[in-house]
Amino acid sequence: MAEYVITTENAADLPESFVKENEIGVLSLYYTIDGVTYGPGHEPQMSAEDFYAKMRAGMMPKTQQVNLDQAMETFRSYLKQGKDILHLALTSAVSGSCNSAMMAARELKEEFPERTITVIDTLVGTLAQGMLVERAVRMKKAGKTLEQAAQWIRDAVPHTCLYATVDDLKHLYRGGRVSKTSAFLGSAIGIKPILKLNETGNLVPCAKVRGRKQSIQTLVKQMEEHIGSFLKENDTVYISHGDCLEEANYLAQLIKERLGIAKTMISHIGPVIGSHAGPGALALSFLGENK
Repeated sequence: MAEYVITTENAADLPESFVKENEIGVLSLYYTIDGVTYGPGHEPQMSAEDFYAKMRAGMMPKTQQVNLDQAMETFRSYLKQGKDILHLALTSAVSGSCNSAMMAARELKEEFPERTITVIDTLVGTLAQGMLVERAVRMKKAGKTLEQAAQWIRDAVPHTCLYATVDDLKHLYRGGRVSKTSAFLGSAIGIKPILKLNETGNLVPCAKVRGRKQSIQTLVKQMEEHIGSFLKENDTVYISHGDCLEEANYLAQLIKERLGIAKTMISHIGPVIGSHAGPGALALSFLGENK
């Protein structure tokens, strides 16, 4: 069996310890905040806590997709080592990074015709994307080939669910996800939207509730409604948060009580997704019957 490496983007929001332990290759989307650009080759890096502190202070970040040169450089470094590549990309509906990875794969195939470079559009982001990476790691450790792991991921993509809520609608307004009027009125009367990534990888609203606690409980309700026959497939709860760990833990506890899933992977929503979701965002990812 040919040796292969699993790669993804920093938008997958995997814990750094997991990335290092499992030698995950990471393509980085850049972001700029307070006039400073962060990403590969830009020092120093910023902690998630500091990033969200700047957002709370009113600083508005901007993000930039993975470019072709970066994807080529990262992939080539593995190909030169004689390794094949399985790349699980951020949804192409919200970023051009997947396209950059696919272009790099096509160009490098000419340079390394004996190697396999498989790029899969996960149609999700944050820890839903990370969940698929984690599942690919499990299969690799179990001795599955790249082709076997890739086929499992392709089959899982239509069943990869991500439901989220945000604390402040203004960041979604900046990204064109809600109107200015909806953002103003929602913030004024405490309306919290429930959002999901749909079958085409786009972020869409699916419910509105009043109050933060109700929004968190609604995330659990969405999981209960959509998990269907996939309950046994979900041995881990995947929760990412915009610097609101206490509420992430509360969400995990609710799921443990109502669905019996005790194991968790909880991580920060990084600056790439956090730039659009804002502080206080909370996302729940799982495998379900449908989205």
